[in-house]
Amino acid sequence: MRRTRTLLLALALTTGLCQLAEGVRVVAASSIETPGRFTDTAGHWAEPTINRLVAEGILDGYPDGTFRPNEPVSADQFLKILLLSFTDRHQNGERSWKESFIQSLSAANRNILRQDYRDFSFAPSTVGYWAKPYIDLAGDLHLMNLSVFPDFKQKLNREQVAELLYYTLKETEYLEDADYSRKLSNGIGDLRSANERQQKFIAESFAKGIMEGYPNGYFGVGVTVTRAESLTIVERLIDKSKRIEPSASHTGLHTLVVPTKDGSYKRIVFPNEAMKRAYGVMEEAGKLRGTNYDLEETTLRLFKDAEAKSKALSPNKNPGDVWDEASLWVEPKYDTYGITIRLQEGVLARNLEPIKRFVNEVFGYDAAKFDSWFDAMYAQKESGGAFETQSVAIGAYTIEASSPDNVSLVFSIVPQATKVQK
Repeated sequence: MRRTRTLLLALALTTGLCQLAEGVRVVAASSIETPGRFTDTAGHWAEPTINRLVAEGILDGYPDGTFRPNEPVSADQFLKILLLSFTDRHQNGERSWKESFIQSLSAANRNILRQDYRDFSFAPSTVGYWAKPYIDLAGDLHLMNLSVFPDFKQKLNREQVAELLYYTLKETEYLEDADYSRKLSNGIGDLRSANERQQKFIAESFAKGIMEGYPNGYFGVGVTVTRAESLTIVERLIDKSKRIEPSASHTGLHTLVVPTKDGSYKRIVFPNEAMKRAYGVMEEAGKLRGTNYDLEETTLRLFKDAEAKSKALSPNKNPGDVWDEASLWVEPKYDTYGITIRLQEGVLARNLEPIKRFVNEVFGYDAAKFDSWFDAMYAQKESGGAFETQSVAIGAYTIEASSPDNVSLVFSIVPQATKVQK
């Protein structure tokens, strides 16, 4: 009977009928899921997870043989669990970072591990505050905002754990599109009892399938996270197969995971399949320039040569420097497509082929009409003098040509049915 009850509770957790699980710390090294490991976990809904992560050395129990799964987890405990979950423990008891974790980090964070923490022992400090090594490392890797936790002995609530997940996902995986996350989390009953900043964290953890609500439809804003819950949360962070699938009502959204400016990734929600396809064509268009392009988020930047690209991507460039000579872009939030081209010698000849590839995808059989108007606007701008903003309707789109900086020519392409009113 006990085994049946345990199985039903575990099944209820994975199908979203009970609260999101999360986890804590470990150091023992016996066989995984050994029955009766702790005197107070038999029949607990998180017993398998507790036994697995204890066996992996992520957290340990107490000297009296208990695990105390329902006790709140403190900030320092959670940080230890979080960091050790990215490691492997070897037969000699030593630990090393998982290669998948190393590869998920930005180049800057990899350098931090290799240089500033090359002698990191993965063990608590024996002099002073035991958690200092974990806190320092988490802060240096930008996995947390140190100022948010003036006391690392404080018990973590669910929105604070969601915040730690948010920054960890940003550094090791990618963030979901904010609109996408909010749509998925709008049904949470107590979401608006959290402030705007906290709602962002909650929505991200919810969209990723790492944290979920309680059976009553509430997330549990302000509720402390237990040791058992914290282990389940970390397990879902590390093992994507254990995450909870997004609501079926939102799986039809037009989304793609795209590279970001900081070298990581994020999910973008497009207003329709047409813009999603146009985005896919942008990279194809860039390749028509060989390697002289860069695609980040929703903008394809085209460069004259490798030297210009190198300068544009340099972290030491001056904020006002512009090295790209043309760009193709989409603005999903406003259902707008665009082309920007700087008037310099040879620019149009070098970039005409990728521009036409993009235009053909957007306009289809009306592409020739756009090409004709584009040529007329470019010739007018190239002739010198002031350029007044002009617009025209072609097919299903309204196109506006402008020169906001008197150097570039910008074409904004908006579907007529969704044209933004100024």
